[in-house]
Amino acid sequence: MIVNPVFINLAYIVACLTFIIGIKNLNKPSTARKGTYISIIGMVIAIIAVFFENEVALNWNLDFMATGFLWSFAALAIGAVIGAIWSKKVKMTGMPELVALYNGFGGLASALVAFSQFNNLRPIDAEPVAAVATGVTIFIGALCFSGSMLAWGKLSERIPGRAIVFKGQNFLNLIILLAILTAVVLYVIPGLDPQVKFIVVLGLAGLSLIFGVTFVLPIGGGDMPVVISLLNSFTGLAVAAAGFLLDNTALIVNGCLVGASGVILTLIMCKAMNRSISNLLFSGFGASDSVSKKGPQAEPKAISVEDAYAILESARSVVFIPGYGMAVAQAQHVVKELAGKLEANGAEVNYAIHPVAGRMPGHMNVLLAEADIPYEQLKTMDDMNPVMPTQDVAIVIGANDVVNPAAETDSASPIYGMPIIKAYQARTVFVLKRGKGRGFSGIENDLFSMPNTLMIYGDAKATISSLAGEFAAE
Repeated sequence: MIVNPVFINLAYIVACLTFIIGIKNLNKPSTARKGTYISIIGMVIAIIAVFFENEVALNWNLDFMATGFLWSFAALAIGAVIGAIWSKKVKMTGMPELVALYNGFGGLASALVAFSQFNNLRPIDAEPVAAVATGVTIFIGALCFSGSMLAWGKLSERIPGRAIVFKGQNFLNLIILLAILTAVVLYVIPGLDPQVKFIVVLGLAGLSLIFGVTFVLPIGGGDMPVVISLLNSFTGLAVAAAGFLLDNTALIVNGCLVGASGVILTLIMCKAMNRSISNLLFSGFGASDSVSKKGPQAEPKAISVEDAYAILESARSVVFIPGYGMAVAQAQHVVKELAGKLEANGAEVNYAIHPVAGRMPGHMNVLLAEADIPYEQLKTMDDMNPVMPTQDVAIVIGANDVVNPAAETDSASPIYGMPIIKAYQARTVFVLKRGKGRGFSGIENDLFSMPNTLMIYGDAKATISSLAGEFAAE
């Protein structure tokens, strides 16, 4: 069945519009679900349109094995089932790893598409644009795949989460990158023997996979959310390059949207940490233990739930500062319960969200929205810091670097200069922590030993539930 190309292009335009509208709706928790559904509809439209492209539609017949449609439909079905089950079962603590995996598979898919096109075109010289697009797609796609797999391993703690550095690492990366660029140039040169081109493409893919690993190795600790965002941007570029290769409008637009939004998010998070991208990529943050040079610190003071309740009962203003520990404990629902008790007791309750809290962008916002916490109570760091000295109690739940005063006071600290939520300015600070160890980035937190800080050790969910229970027992 032949379909007028105008209708195909119209379908792609509609799909692209839904992607844009979907991203716009992701801007707020209240509309994020709608934005996701709109984007899904757009993707379904784009997939259906592909099967009615003339190059594809002309091959329609009942011999699905010969045309390859059987494998296409099987891949769609298997991928949809795995994606649906995986996404449904994953815990919020595993969401960063899942995003890293999805990102890596997106890069791998783009690289495989480019390799498939190369295999079809290599008996003859491809057009210059197609040749460049092929090389770029294989390079970026393979880089994103191996880099994202390594990021997944670090986030899931299957390999050490700290930065791994060695002497001459940046020089090695430069050599690999130059070799990759040389391979791309060799592939683009017209008239090159097809067998040589095949070897060049294999070398390009292999070097790109290695570069993805060496690129992510020196990045660790608190920088992982930024790495995910950056790799996501790279995957978008790979998808856009594959769109040029296939002359597919939807892929080009969608890839550019992902690439641009990923870059913007990366820059926002770098600004939130007061660090440049080059510093993030090459500084080896978290590679070694960081010990303050300010001398011995006071011993943190621990208190019981009963003592904490006595302070909270008289508090008129309370701010919750969530971190990854809240995600680990799945404590967002009991946090809302305790907030309700505090409000019923006459306290004003807010939530201070740092831009890089958790292990992926927006991690804390998603958790709190999941518990139906009113959006107007979610305050940014810039909103809460000016009023922090007026807060009777600040409750830090599993956050570490984003509340560490060393960022302002200790020039020897790796996070010095990073904007933080100034929890230490509250009249009393409760820090809910599983144990006395350091956070994910491995940096000592000066907040824990400050005179107005009280530590409550144990599972955050159980602690908060006990605090809420104290109010109920009145």
